[in-house]
Amino acid sequence: MQVSYSLEMHPVWVPRDASTFRRSRHVLPLTAASLRPLQPISAVAAVAAPSILKHQKTTHSMPPEKVEVFKSLETWASQNVLPLLKPVDQCWQPHDFVPDSSLPTDEFTDRVAQLRERTAELPDEYFVVLVGDMITEEALPTYQTMLNTLDGVRDETGASPSPWAAWTRAWTAEENRHGDLLRTYLYLSGRVDMLMIERTVQYLIGAGMDPGMENNPYLGFVYTSFQERATFVSHGNTARLAKEGGDPVLARICGTIAADEKRHEKAYCRIVEKLLEVDANCAMVAVADMMRKKITMPAHLMRNGQDPKLFEHFSAVAQRLGVYTVHDYANILEFLIRRWGLERLEGLTAEGRRAQEFVCGLAPRIRRLQEQADQRARMMGQHGVRFSWIFNREIKI
Repeated sequence: MQVSYSLEMHPVWVPRDASTFRRSRHVLPLTAASLRPLQPISAVAAVAAPSILKHQKTTHSMPPEKVEVFKSLETWASQNVLPLLKPVDQCWQPHDFVPDSSLPTDEFTDRVAQLRERTAELPDEYFVVLVGDMITEEALPTYQTMLNTLDGVRDETGASPSPWAAWTRAWTAEENRHGDLLRTYLYLSGRVDMLMIERTVQYLIGAGMDPGMENNPYLGFVYTSFQERATFVSHGNTARLAKEGGDPVLARICGTIAADEKRHEKAYCRIVEKLLEVDANCAMVAVADMMRKKITMPAHLMRNGQDPKLFEHFSAVAQRLGVYTVHDYANILEFLIRRWGLERLEGLTAEGRRAQEFVCGLAPRIRRLQEQADQRARMMGQHGVRFSWIFNREIKI
């Protein structure tokens, strides 16, 4: 799942105060009335000051009665979401793409030498992005934990037969292959410092993530819909760059992972589409809330114990290589607006219409602010950053 980046020049919207979805002793309904006016800031400032990225620590913002919405959709989920999973015996496995260690020593060594020859011409910048992708995939325990905090759809026992729980476990199992495969390929390439990568993974899993989902599945499924689309885009771009750089096997690896992300995106988008059908106002407000907060990328708390701005620097390289950019962010938003028919929604309350207007007008604002940020960046010029993942070699960002 969740690979994607906090964009270096991405415009971020933050609350003017800390009252967004504030709760008292009573559970407040999820309505657009609880959304406050927001003010833009630059993404550079947002990343430089981590507190800006933190949301108010709101929990369990979904009214208890809304749990019934998800219980009523269990049969629908069994028929429309679970079929998007693949049987295990039909799934690819990391073993299919890397040298077989059971081969005779000479043959195995030859296969590894061929792998290293293919990766030799790929630039350091590419490996920074590929490592960041892999590290984000390796934080999978955090993502399953986050999904299991969502009220009404969590796995209550660890092996619940609920279709929501069955999806989360099987989705996790499919996603688990992504980090395993990328990690093995990077290890065999000899191009990266595995010790620093492993430390970064441990730091990231220990840090968790703060996407602002509030234990609320309306918000959670909006977030995962966006994230799966983002990972599809980013893995697709790393596939393209690997092919251009002379490694067709790595291109096939990244493309195969991208295909998984595309299938998972379809599942989460289908869930939100159904929520818009059965509870349009609440779902529309959830889309607006997540977009007002900004879709915080899963690895935004990434660190390696050395570079306090590691995630910012990683994101800048991804932006410069065109792996995942601000324009991709805007494109994904426009894709989801079309996919869910948000501009055509009718019968909304006044709060819902305000949320609709905000979301449907957001992408052009992002693009305009990005153009201004690009101009400022060009005036500032590039500077070098050393990445521990590639033995502290310097990359221009």
